Amino acid sequence: MAELTRRYIVTTMGIEGPFDPTDPDAPFVLKPWKDPAALLALEAYRAACYPELAAELSAWIRTIRSGAAAPGSVGARNAAHLASRVAARPRPKAKAQTKPKSRKLSKNKPRKLKAKRK
Repeated sequence: MAELTRRYIVTTMGIEGPFDPTDPDAPFVLKPWKDPAALLALEAYRAACYPELAAELSAWIRTIRSGAAAPGSVGARNAAHLASRVAARPRPKAKAQTKPKSRKLSKNKPRKLKAKRK
């Protein structure tokens, strides 16, 4: 997390104010240890960022995954939603192996060639 804390200020929010979607500097907080959807977002961010930060995020994600789940209210709702999506997702069917079709060979029957018309 050294890369994260060196580059960004990581603090807890002092107040619970409304989120202003028009303010480009407004923080948006995700809690991946409490919300499985936030963990998926963190994994997507890791896939798109530069390698050094991706390595640190991988370590953080491993730590989160190894710990006990402590879902909050939103996290619990997201967990239930994700579980229903996984259950409803159709599983891919295994492809049946097919044998190549064998050709029937004629037994020494000569082919008749058609004469070309001039």
